[in-house]
Amino acid sequence: MKKIRKAVFPVAGLGSRFLPATKAQPKEMLPIVDKPLIQYAVEEAVAAGITEMIFITGRNKRAIEDHFDKAYELEAELEAAGKTQLLEYVQKVIPKHITCIYIRQSAPLGLGHAVLCARSVIGDEPFAVILADDFMDVDGDTPAVLKQMTDVFSYEGSSVLAVHDVPRANTKQYGIVSATPYRPDLELVDGIVEKPKPENAPSTLAVVGRYVLSPRIFDFLENLGTGAGGEIQLTDGIAALMKEERVLAYRYAGTRYDCGSKLGYLKATVAMGMKHAETGSEFKAFLSELHEGRGFEE
Repeated sequence: MKKIRKAVFPVAGLGSRFLPATKAQPKEMLPIVDKPLIQYAVEEAVAAGITEMIFITGRNKRAIEDHFDKAYELEAELEAAGKTQLLEYVQKVIPKHITCIYIRQSAPLGLGHAVLCARSVIGDEPFAVILADDFMDVDGDTPAVLKQMTDVFSYEGSSVLAVHDVPRANTKQYGIVSATPYRPDLELVDGIVEKPKPENAPSTLAVVGRYVLSPRIFDFLENLGTGAGGEIQLTDGIAALMKEERVLAYRYAGTRYDCGSKLGYLKATVAMGMKHAETGSEFKAFLSELHEGRGFEE
């Protein structure tokens, strides 16, 4: 069984739900406390043993490339000022053994098209797909969500989709699977549909932004027409893949925050703010004061 070495990060989207904040910066660079969303996603991939990060970019995404590049001037200034801890933070943004590859998506043709753009780099290897605005948090010694999934892939040898239950009223926001129980936290997918109306949804089991996929998916994506929203949908490619290969739905251990929405982003910021080593205890005290209606005093 081939090891998962490569991950695709589709980051070409406009982030229109966060305008004007995203007018001149990618939504993936929005910070959760002191790290941008895309860095959390890359760290999750690194924790899963992935060494090649493939970013599918678009216009105005240069900040992502700059973030993972070496910042000579900044590092020199921090070193000269004796700010060694900050210097270490900057130098550890991306481990030295990691390769970053950037591919421009020529037009906003959907998630399936973004994944297809990586075909020449992926080749015939299984690979991961990570949507950075699906922020995944785990507690304690729990492995990162993508590590959980690559472990499942190593054992089962099948494509794996991260899933969780959503309110039926929200099925129109997700790809929804129908599945049958297989093993603890794993189900065999027998159907998948993109953003069905609640009354038409086969279940409430939604696919969220983590995938481990067989390279065979590229053959189907290449021959797909446009689907929901006039885009090439990854969901449709997975539906075609299922006719030839087994696909598994994995109920991951962890908490997902939809940072593509303002409310989800705020929730993630609060959750990670309370955990932050530097400010967590004071932030918790501040939230307690707010809850008690006392406001905040310097």
